[in-house]
Amino acid sequence: MTAQLKSTSQGQTMILTLSDPAMRNALGPDMYAAGIEALNVAETNPEIRSVIITGEGSHFCAGGNLQRLQGNREKPREAQAQSIEGLHSWMEAIRTCPKPVIAAVEGAAAGAGFSLALMCDMMVAARDSIFVMAYSSIALSPDGGGSWSLSHGLPRQLASELLLLGERIGAERLHTLGLVNRISETGHALTDALQLADRINARAPNAMSSIKELINDAGTHNLTTHLAQERDHFVNNLHHDNAGIGIAAFLNKEKPVYK
Repeated sequence: MTAQLKSTSQGQTMILTLSDPAMRNALGPDMYAAGIEALNVAETNPEIRSVIITGEGSHFCAGGNLQRLQGNREKPREAQAQSIEGLHSWMEAIRTCPKPVIAAVEGAAAGAGFSLALMCDMMVAARDSIFVMAYSSIALSPDGGGSWSLSHGLPRQLASELLLLGERIGAERLHTLGLVNRISETGHALTDALQLADRINARAPNAMSSIKELINDAGTHNLTTHLAQERDHFVNNLHHDNAGIGIAAFLNKEKPVYK
């Protein structure tokens, strides 16, 4: 079966499913390109307010296809560099997409699969799911932003342990550490992610986009720059139709329905 990225929708949520269960949904260039294209569709479709990325079958993603990587050793270095650029373009598309992106993880999330889950805005993981940065176990170093995400999200010593030793870490510990938002029972990660997405979808999409941008930029801004960005977003959102809907609904003790 050829690896593919399946795109479906449920309500106002686009569901992207990594589909190559025989290879535990290993990633490759075609999937990177399909992921970028799908996020472009989500960004331009006002009916879509959130995105979920999940894996087909009992695992989220095993990372890179080792047979393909072994074959790339016989090719010029540019071949692998171009492949990683494709992966990184997809990671940046997830981070910059104005719609919130949620990872729904079952089973294993390894290597670039772990990086992919970390790049999403929120993560729902089955209680027995396992995460591992397995690169060092095969004499490789991380890609997909995994070292960036772990270094920003965890103490240096723990990030070093996970990356240098390729240690496995469970969903419940990642939840305790703040990298997993919700723990699900086995087989229910997607269902619980959809419930989380529904809560996002009920809020004003312009506000969701502003908040995601502010979170993304906070790590690189000094306080003065960030305060100015917050001001500009606040003013823009106050003068958006949705602020009138939200404020009126709050004052009248009604449930808002945003555009």
